[in-house]
Amino acid sequence: MPIHDWSRVEAGIFHDFHQSWIIEIRNALNAGLLPDEFYALAEQVAQGPIPDIVTLERRPQNRVRDGSNQVRSTEPSYGTAPTPVAVVDAPPVVQYTHTIDQERYAGKATRVAIHHVSDDEVVGFIEIVSPGNKHSEVAMQRFCEKIAEAIRQGVHVMVIDLHAPTLRDPRGVHARFWRDHFGDDTAPGVTAEYPLGLSAYRSDLSPTAYFEPTAVGNTLIDMPAFLTPDVYVNVPLEVTYEHAWKGIPKRWKEVIAP
Repeated sequence: MPIHDWSRVEAGIFHDFHQSWIIEIRNALNAGLLPDEFYALAEQVAQGPIPDIVTLERRPQNRVRDGSNQVRSTEPSYGTAPTPVAVVDAPPVVQYTHTIDQERYAGKATRVAIHHVSDDEVVGFIEIVSPGNKHSEVAMQRFCEKIAEAIRQGVHVMVIDLHAPTLRDPRGVHARFWRDHFGDDTAPGVTAEYPLGLSAYRSDLSPTAYFEPTAVGNTLIDMPAFLTPDVYVNVPLEVTYEHAWKGIPKRWKEVIAP
């Protein structure tokens, strides 16, 4: 299924789709993509019970586990295998890969900490950009700072941006983030031909970005969700997007995809 033009509808319609897609990604991860010691949760925003991001967590070794945190539904089928991939054996397949210089990053990083939720270690999160993240300079700065803070704490991040660039991110969210927090203005960004972007950030001594520009009408590729600096799983963005799209009311499907 091709990426739709979400600029045809107001932000609230995409917000509804956003919620469904987040849950589909969580379900795919918990239905067999993640190894047994990991699980994914839809995190809530402060204002209420609305899915915001998917967090990937690792259970402590000494906790008794009965599998209750895993969602093992077989419907719908996501066509994925639960085998993690080693970076050294199969680097993620995207158009651009670039790493920040270790000395430059050392000057930026103020701390390395382990972030915990419910006593379990958060190893990564997946965020879908909403129009609200771009509507003002303050919102854009806060969004980029959230990514930077996660990486400083050793948390890996994936960012899905299906909205055209604005004056606040003329080359896309990835280029804006990389420039602001690593002082590197040469990072690849979106273009007029490919104005949307998918980014995955591997947190390590020298953070690495995996960036894929895309466009309305293109098919989403699988993107790497890192569990450790050396191991990742491919997240089936296309399949989960399609499942989420099925729930959009017909009235709005006709507007988004006339």
